[in-house]
Amino acid sequence: MFHGTWGRTDLPTSNFMDIMKSISEKLLVLPKETICYPGHGKSTMIQEELPIYQELKPRED
Repeated sequence: MFHGTWGRTDLPTSNFMDIMKSISEKLLVLPKETICYPGHGKSTMIQEELPIYQELKPRED
């Protein structure tokens, strides 16, 4: 997870669904106040990134 994005998924060894699953199951379950330090770029907090991932989930209306 990076500030404002999940990172690149266009590389031959990357997989969008695997990245989303990993972020959802390993990071978004952490307390909202958790600070995330990616390998490069700005740090972020779970609460700042939640809206991005909630938009990607199918909505049941």
